[in-house]
Order: sequence, then C-alpha cells, then structure tokens
Amino acid sequence: MNCKHAILRQTIWIALVLFVCNTAMAQSEPVQKSAPTAPATWIWYPGDFEIWLANNMQNRRTERGSFFPPFWKLDGHYVLMDFHKDVELTGPEDIDVFVEGKYILKLDGKGFEGTPSRITIPAGKHRINVKVFSAGTVPAIYVKGKTIASDSSWLVTFEDKEWIDETGKTSDVSATVWLNAGSWNFNEPTQRPSAFKLAVKPQSAVSATKNNGSLLVDFGKETFGYIRLHGLQGKGKVSLYYGESKEEALATGTCETLDRVAVNADGKMDSIMMLTKAFRYVNVQAEGGVTLDSVSMLYEYLPVENRGAFRCSDTGINKIWDVAAYTMHLCTREFFIDGIKRDRWIWSGDAYQSYLMNYYLYFDVPTVNRTLMALRGKDPVTSHINTIMDYTFYWFLGIYDLYQYTGDKTFIQQFYPRMQSMMEYCLGRRNKDGMMQGLSGDWIFIDWAPGLSKKGEVSFEQMLFCRSLETMALCAKMVNDTKNETLYKQLAADMRSKLFSIYWNESKHALVHSRVDGKPTDNVTRYANMFGIFFNYFNEDQKQQVKQHVLLNDNIQKITTPYMRFYELEALCAMGEQKYVLNEMKSYWGGMLQAGATSFWEEYNPSKTGADHYSMYGRPFGKSLCHAWGASPIYLLGKYYLGVQPASPGYATWTAEPVLGGLQWMEGKVPTPKGDISVYCSTTQIKIKSAVGTGILKFKSQTKPSSKGATIVSKGNNVYEVTIEAGKEYEIKYKS
Repeated sequence: MNCKHAILRQTIWIALVLFVCNTAMAQSEPVQKSAPTAPATWIWYPGDFEIWLANNMQNRRTERGSFFPPFWKLDGHYVLMDFHKDVELTGPEDIDVFVEGKYILKLDGKGFEGTPSRITIPAGKHRINVKVFSAGTVPAIYVKGKTIASDSSWLVTFEDKEWIDETGKTSDVSATVWLNAGSWNFNEPTQRPSAFKLAVKPQSAVSATKNNGSLLVDFGKETFGYIRLHGLQGKGKVSLYYGESKEEALATGTCETLDRVAVNADGKMDSIMMLTKAFRYVNVQAEGGVTLDSVSMLYEYLPVENRGAFRCSDTGINKIWDVAAYTMHLCTREFFIDGIKRDRWIWSGDAYQSYLMNYYLYFDVPTVNRTLMALRGKDPVTSHINTIMDYTFYWFLGIYDLYQYTGDKTFIQQFYPRMQSMMEYCLGRRNKDGMMQGLSGDWIFIDWAPGLSKKGEVSFEQMLFCRSLETMALCAKMVNDTKNETLYKQLAADMRSKLFSIYWNESKHALVHSRVDGKPTDNVTRYANMFGIFFNYFNEDQKQQVKQHVLLNDNIQKITTPYMRFYELEALCAMGEQKYVLNEMKSYWGGMLQAGATSFWEEYNPSKTGADHYSMYGRPFGKSLCHAWGASPIYLLGKYYLGVQPASPGYATWTAEPVLGGLQWMEGKVPTPKGDISVYCSTTQIKIKSAVGTGILKFKSQTKPSSKGATIVSKGNNVYEVTIEAGKEYEIKYKS
C-alpha cells in the first residue's frame, strides 16, 4: 500500500472515531437545547429501526478474523414506507422536513415538485403524506413546525395505499393497515437514526510488558472497545491477539479473536482497529521493521445510570454486587446481549434475565423495548426465536414483565398482532395431545448440562408454554380482544392441569422431567420444579416437598451455569431461604472472584482449576468470561433482600419485604418509573422512603415494633405491615 494512502486512511479513521467519541454521548442520550412549541423526533415503522440496528450489531462478530454471522433467520426492514398525519390549522404554518431516503411529499394527495425540505400548510384541515424509499437504512422522517411535529401519533404503513381508477382519480384503499410510528430519542434533525453510534472514551492500559518482541498489554479488568496503536512506523505487519485471560492472549494459535494490521509508514502514525473486541489483555506482535510506542483503547459503552444500589455488612456480597453491575453494564449495548466476546448476539433467554436485572439496576425501558422488537422480527413466523422453543416463551414472559414494572401498555398495544402470530405458530406445533414437543428445526435448550434429556414432552417446556398462554390472555384483555382472551385462558388452564396430571409424581414429591412415548419418566430435574415455585403453580404443601426433595437435595443433578442458578436461587428466596442463598452467592459468585474474575462468567465449575476454567464448546478459550446471565445477584438482592417489587403495574402499588438473610444490615435503592424506593434494614431498625405509589412494608419482629408517625398493623404470627405513602420517610424499631 502506498505510504501516503495508508497514512491518509488511518488519519481519516482516527478522526472519525474521535468524532464519535465527542458526539456519541449526545447521540445516545440527546439533549434538547430549546423546547419548540411542538417537540419533534425521528419516526419510522415500529420495530424497523431496531431490526436494522440488530442486523448491523449481530453481524459484527468475528472469530480469529473471520466473519461469524448468527445461525437463525434475520428479517429486514421495510424499504418503502408511507407516513401520514391529519392536521387542522387556524392559520398557515411552515414545516421543515428531513428524510432518510428518497421521498415524495404530498399535501391532500397532491405531490410537490422535487423534494422540498420546507413547505407551507394552509389554514384548515389537511393530510400530510411522506412516502420514503430506503434500502440501506430505515425509511425515517423528521417534521417540525410551530404546532406540527413528527411523533408517535403519526401513522405509518409499508403497503401501497393508493390506486388509480379508470378516471385517473387517486383513492385510498380502505384495507390499508396503519400503525402508530416508532421512535426513540433522536430529537434533533441532525441526529439521523442511520448515524447512531454508542459512546466512546479513551482509556489507558494499567501495564505493558515487553517479551521477545511482543508487547503484552493489561487493561486491569474485562473491557470492550477499539484498540489504538500509537506511534506505528515502518513496513510490515502487526498482529493483535485478544484475551479475556492472560492465557488466552498468549495463546496465539487458539485465542478466540485477533486483528492484523498492515503498516507502511515512513513517519509515526496511529491506528485504531475497525471493530470492537472484548478483552482484558492484548498481545501485540510486530513483524518486519515495524515499531510502535504504546497501546491504548477507546472504551465503547451505552450511557446508562446505575439508579439501583446495594450495600450491606458483608464486604464479599458488596464486591459481588459491584462486579455484577459492571458485567451488566458491559452487556448492555445497543441491545441486551449475551456476552461481549461471543456471541455478541441477542439471545432471548439471556435477554429475559437482563430485563429483570435492568429493572433493579437502570430501569432502562428503551433498551428492553429495542431488544424485544429485534428478537421478534417480522411475520410470517417460520421458526422459534433463536430457533429455541424455550426462548420463544421467554419472549412472551418479557412482554408482560415490561408492563408489570412500567405500567405502560404502549408496547403491547402496538405489538399485540405480532404476539398473536407468534403464539399461533406455537399452537400449530403442538402434538396430538396439545403438548409442546421438539419438531424438526426446533432446539430444546433449557440449560448447558451434561446428559440432560430433551426427548419427548419436557415438563419445563410445558411450564413455560402455560405461562406464555397466561401472558397472552392478560395482554388480550389489555387490548380488548375478548374472544382470544377467553381462548388463551382456556388453553392455559388445560395446560396447567396437564402439568400436574402427567408430571407430578407423589413418590418423588416433584414434577418429573419428561414424558416419552406417552409414559412419564422417573427422572427429576430442578428446572420445571423451581419455575413452578415462583410461578406460584404449586400449593404450599407441594412447594415444601419440592424445596426439600429437589432444591435442597444434592442427589438431584446440580446446576453449574449462572443462567439457571438465577432461577434456582430465586425459587429458594421465594421460599424464604435467603440465608441459604446468601451463602450460595458467596460460594458461587465469590468463587469466580477468587478465580480472578473481573466480570461474571458464562459457566463456573468449582472443581476446575487454572486455565481449565476458560474452556467450553471443545475450545480452550471458548467460554465467555463476561456473560449477562452471570449478573443475577442484582435482581436477587433487590427483589428478595431489599424485598421491593410492584404489586400493580408501574408500581402504582408496591410491596417491600426486607429480609436480612444473615446480614447485620443492608441498604439500597430500587428504581421505578417515577422515582426510587430507598430501604435500610438492620437487626433493629427499618427505614424506608418512596417517590412513587402506595407501598406496603411487610416485616417480622420478635417484639412489638414501634414508630413515630407510622401506623403498624399486626397480621399475626409476628408479622406486621405499614402503609408507605409517597414522599414520606418512615422509621420502624423492631427486633429481627
């Protein structure tokens, strides 16, 4: 490569990334400099921007320099879009029009000459239409006037809504399906959706060690971004071998990710890698006559605020919470992804846990919405989400949780038709007994566990299917679909009945794992049983049986992934076993910290040692050392120790039932749509304050509790309740 061209290319790339560094924060969290009479935002067909963005993000994965795309069907955005808005003006009004794509602008069905960026709307009633074509990016518009502004009240369709009759007259097609437009936070005309980038900021390494011509750079902890090489000079090649561990970075033949840079520069130049990578260590090896001065990085991130907080008397638990929050932050990007090294994809099962952790850490609703939209894609449905049956069901559950935590029906109202078609696909794949069983093309995942049978009708799949049907019934009610509400209720009741008539084994005191060829197996696993507890499908006697004979039974196959430990420990917390769970957290997550983790892993087996911890999928470094499902202590500590959760949608009412579980004291905040709920609890005192709704504080006390200004109601058996009003702080003296 010509030296001048190489330097020019690198200069342009560095300038581009530094521009992103200075502007991406505003791009991700735009600030309205002046409030217009009518706020405007960029709009598009609902879900299309999210699908386009997901396609770009998920196809950035590489393995050892090779492109590594997802292995499921990817949908695309609609390339032709019609936007319209009906307005009534008391006087003429100028509007500015900004468009992503080729477009025609019409007023009352009559097109303007060319592609005007400003037009005048006369007084009276009018319809504004903007029809846009864009194949490479999502058709989107931004319209701004004194009273007219593009927002979610505009209607959009991907269908051609016009036809020409024999007289040449243009008419509307009554069958056209119009939806309310989608949007995010692109609130300025210069913030084009197609230009969206995450924020970046410079970050230095903590050490760099030279050894036999290579440079091993350590950034101190797991991180993510673009590596920047400073002061490159000479002619030759530079190879970069990335490692989440030192062992991986030094294993040049088996590390998972790498970069190679051709250098031809007489004078010193900088080079920024084209793609982001996950790493703690980078092994930089220069060949030929190439030299370099130093290595740094541009850390890439989504600006999100830790609204949730937790501190307690146990420093080990505090460290676990901090590392869990950092893990969650790394995996919160354009969407909630699984891990930052691999797969860097949107997996529905991983994302479902991220939604729940998010509600106790950021309460970042836009990322939940984007992830749900991207996962669903378009009709027609031809496979399960990510090809996995259980992951389809997690998608349904995530939607209802979104409503419970936020109280916002918008997503359900807009995407209910896609929920219906997804459920119709599932109903169409039932067997003759109305059960879900893996068919050709289906992946029954459940968990990474050796010897776990996926044959026949697995009880865990029926459990998730039942909950999904219940979710559909609740959502049908929200959109006044009475007919299907009744249908989904009937189907859910039938499936719930079958769960117990087919799988409950009195001698095993639990649900068995599966039914094969019409006969229930004798095998008992934890999966369906632990979900049955927090789904509240068991009666109290059954819960106790499952707790003793399954959850606390070491003879039942143990779970080694944080993914399913999440649910196992939730079930135990729901059964009042916070003290046991606290010790499990310290052993399991604390064990990862003792093994050198700076973010939590995809899988942890305490019996392994050294570099054996890093192997998975038959590869020495295949395991992800930063995996979103490893961050579950955030959720457990917020929901089951601070004890805060919504009792009605959007925390209009809520409960707080703090449980120390062996701690001497704890304090923290739980975010809600309209403010935080703060809780402090020790063995003798509870303090609580909320900015939202009406709450009920529940607690146990060995002696009669007291409080100034609070009415304490005894519920019997040493259980007491206090009604918490928004804006007031309460202090209760008690004895745990």
